[in-house]
Amino acid sequence: MLGDIDHIGLAVADVETALHLWRDILGLEVTHDESVPEQGTRVIFLNGRNAEIELLVPLGPETPVGKFLAKRGPGMHHICFVVEDLEAAMAEAKARGLELIDEEPRIGAKGKRLAFVHPKSAHGVLIELCELPEK
Repeated sequence: MLGDIDHIGLAVADVETALHLWRDILGLEVTHDESVPEQGTRVIFLNGRNAEIELLVPLGPETPVGKFLAKRGPGMHHICFVVEDLEAAMAEAKARGLELIDEEPRIGAKGKRLAFVHPKSAHGVLIELCELPEK
């Protein structure tokens, strides 16, 4: 059902401190910076060797990432896997007993169609399923 890891999402409270670590100290290059108002986040992607790092910056305290930070603090937010057919992967996940947060795909950063698997059915890990846009 799952393909490669596309990215690991990290919730950050202070974007400059996070960029100082990931870009300036660890040497990853920023490849994409976009606000996604529908999800209440600014996302900054940094290149990794085999997967990207996505810094999630809340656009406000009442956004999903804002609430995550208030409850858990900064750190790993989700892991994203590429799937070839998002609707099929969602149906298969449900058939195998996983609870989905999204009943329908949504559009995220970089135009990717995505859906989330609820962390309570995945040992506390929020899983994102994404379908890459056609080129």
